[in-house]
Amino acid sequence: MKVTIFGTGYVGLVTGACLAEMGNHVVCVDIDAGKVERLRRGEIPIYEPGLEPIVRRNHAGGQLDFTTDAAPAIAHGEVIFIAVGTPPDEDGSADLQYVLGVARTIGQHLDRYAVVVNKSTVPVGTADRVRTAIATELASRGAGVEFDVVSNPEFLKEGDAVEDCLRPDRIVIGSSSAHAVAVLRKLYAPFNRNHERTVVMDERSAELTKYAANAMLATKISFMNEVANIAERVGADVELVRQGIGADPRIGYHFIYPGAGYGGSCFPKDVQALERTARGVGYQARLLGAVEAVNHDQKTKLFELISRHFDGDLKGKTIALWGLAFKPNTDDMREASSRRLMEALWAAGAQVRAFDPEAREETRRIYGERADLVLCEHAYDALQGADVLAIVTEWKAFRSPDFARIRAALGTPAVFDGRNLYDPAVVEEAGLAYYGIGRGRSLRVAR
Repeated sequence: MKVTIFGTGYVGLVTGACLAEMGNHVVCVDIDAGKVERLRRGEIPIYEPGLEPIVRRNHAGGQLDFTTDAAPAIAHGEVIFIAVGTPPDEDGSADLQYVLGVARTIGQHLDRYAVVVNKSTVPVGTADRVRTAIATELASRGAGVEFDVVSNPEFLKEGDAVEDCLRPDRIVIGSSSAHAVAVLRKLYAPFNRNHERTVVMDERSAELTKYAANAMLATKISFMNEVANIAERVGADVELVRQGIGADPRIGYHFIYPGAGYGGSCFPKDVQALERTARGVGYQARLLGAVEAVNHDQKTKLFELISRHFDGDLKGKTIALWGLAFKPNTDDMREASSRRLMEALWAAGAQVRAFDPEAREETRRIYGERADLVLCEHAYDALQGADVLAIVTEWKAFRSPDFARIRAALGTPAVFDGRNLYDPAVVEEAGLAYYGIGRGRSLRVAR
């Protein structure tokens, strides 16, 4: 099939590459000419495992192309995806200016029937607004072109996006048009060979499904962080509690890992947007407000433990950080816990030596060159001259470190385990003080 995708960000590029991989002819549109040229050269603007070879292979094979010219791209596509950003507005609601801008562009150039697909994460009712925007532009041209608008939210996890796209656990199609649903079923048929993954519903239900899914996952994380903070104060170990409740199949083990707070481009933005949607229809979504408030406070947890360890005096101290990205297998630092920690450390007069397998350049882009930040090429380089070590991102490379080497390098040997990667007894046997999230002993040791 002939597919056009507006947006070559995280969602648009992964979706386009995976659809091309299945034999479709995909054209991706972006207004950034430099980015388009880099993509044509096979340079990928994001780190996502497995994405680069798929993009390069399909671009070389002619199934995937990139352009800044909207008109021929619209003429090309029988299915036209909108996959542009919806950043949070000042009040927390999703900013739809880019989505509606693409809709107007489609209306200005559409000259035959097409299915327009909202892939961006958007508030309930956006499909109606996209339909109106396209229809208004068509009417201004006097063009009687028919089209359908479908809500088809993405459920891609950063770090596993290619796998999620090629082997989705569900494909949500929101449309009242039987023909549009049939077109999308045809497009997604290669992803449905093992078993039926398509869930068809109306547009508004599909839009709410995306927000509800991310809000549910964020709620589980914040709930476990609440339990961790209770565990710390009553002398319990939240990791044992996690195993105890995770064994219940009604709860399960997914997304019940306590830590230093969630980040990224989805959970914080989507929880806020759903809460704002609720307020817009006169409902106070108290749970959603609490989920976000707990997460906001949890991002200060590592700093509080480090500050307590040094009796509140961090001036002149050097803190080693392992992990900068908001999660493993990405270089994305949007809303990352590391940012809150580093900024708090700098404000307290401390210096930071940091290592991350992928996010060093993104860190340098955000913060520039500064005397109180050293970005290291190797994990153990970050320990040189450091007083203590904080684990902020749970990269696999950090799971089995040489604790004797860590102890020898640190000035005041202590590990602040923001992701509960380690057994406290093993760390302490190596001669290091251990602070975790909800491990019971963290508060007692600090006292």
